[in-house]
Amino acid sequence: MEQTRANALTTEEQRSIAKELKNTLMPTEFGPLGKAWVVVLVMICAVGLFAYLRQLDDGLIVTGMRDFTSWGIYVSNFVFFVAISLVGSLISAILKLLKVSWAIPLTRISEIIAVSAIMFAALIIIVDMGRPERMLNLFAHGRLQSPIIWDVIVITTYLAISLLLLYLPLIPDLNIMKANQSRFRGWHQRIIRFFSIKWAAAPIGQYKILNSSIRTLSILIIPVALGIHTVTSWLFATTFRSGWDSTNFGPYFVSGAFMVGAAAVIAGMFVLRRQYNLKEFITDKHFDLMSKLLVLLSLIYLYFNINEYLVPAYKMKLAEAAHLDALFTGSYAPLFWSVQIFGMIVPIIVLFFKGGRRPWPVFIISLMVIVGAWFKRFLIVIPTLLHPFVPIQGFPEEWHHYMPTWEEWSITAGSLAGALLVVTLFIRILPIIPIWEIAEQKGVTHENLEYNENA
Repeated sequence: MEQTRANALTTEEQRSIAKELKNTLMPTEFGPLGKAWVVVLVMICAVGLFAYLRQLDDGLIVTGMRDFTSWGIYVSNFVFFVAISLVGSLISAILKLLKVSWAIPLTRISEIIAVSAIMFAALIIIVDMGRPERMLNLFAHGRLQSPIIWDVIVITTYLAISLLLLYLPLIPDLNIMKANQSRFRGWHQRIIRFFSIKWAAAPIGQYKILNSSIRTLSILIIPVALGIHTVTSWLFATTFRSGWDSTNFGPYFVSGAFMVGAAAVIAGMFVLRRQYNLKEFITDKHFDLMSKLLVLLSLIYLYFNINEYLVPAYKMKLAEAAHLDALFTGSYAPLFWSVQIFGMIVPIIVLFFKGGRRPWPVFIISLMVIVGAWFKRFLIVIPTLLHPFVPIQGFPEEWHHYMPTWEEWSITAGSLAGALLVVTLFIRILPIIPIWEIAEQKGVTHENLEYNENA
């Protein structure tokens, strides 16, 4: 189809389109707002780093975690990051393999969100360990009988494939940037030259190899993506704790991950379109289609939520009763019902209407889904730990409750800011929308796209 379009355009028309794409989609320097945003993120990261240094110096006693609540918001944040990371496989793999052409402008957005999220998922787990050097023991003395080793293997594999799936489609764009490197500063030019790896696109076979490699990675990443969040759920489900002892956890986690990942892409779409004037490439139609996808994923997640709570509530085993009472009517009830209503039910209702699928409403809805998803992970982790099989007797009152300390909140905020900073710096250095794939869609041949009018 691209070849037919190319044949319908003259060489001059193709080069004109190519020039316009380069001028519009190549990265530019940040303005005052962009620089202020980077400063804010760096400051939050610095506070988080200071809090982590305090934790390294004094130990995990600076946190609110104790013998019973041995996992806190660090693990909640880990599960949240792993969930967000699945968006890479959803947009850049599943939709690409299904040849959903409208998703092309969104693939790189989803890939960089996935990479930054999985990087900080790995980092936050090291933070949770208290003794980071002991991470090496997992590789030196790991046992395959342990679900933790399964998680390490699948996260490492997913990160490697995600990096390749991000990098390979970048190579043609890097070559285009190298041909126009006079637009960029010296440090920027060196980055471009290094990562373009002397791409020689003249032989058409090189693009065939590239597309074949991307397709192979897209196929590989799907089972790994399903595996990463399924294995993460098994870290919980393989215990006997009330609230975690569930065979529903695998699909429950995966469906929730796809939902929050889609919401993250929508939020990114909105900000990028508004900040970089990308209305031609990220259109109202994209918001409408992504909203419909978000509704579908939310309905699937709603189904698994009903399964997760209805069955144990119906049986009401003694061990489950205290946990469910705390969620439904107890101390966690306001947060629990807020997450269910504002993080899932309201988005489904609003997005069913066409007016709710316009950019501004769907952006607000996506933020509600993302915030709700973070607190949902908090609710998965904390209440269960506070209701062990063995009654809490003869222990200090503070052990009966969990409240994160400022160090935990600072490190958590720093990790979230760090993930956003990675995405922000990527946008500053590299094209966030794939130039060569958009050019193919518009019927521009590779030769005309890579033609340098200044040569």
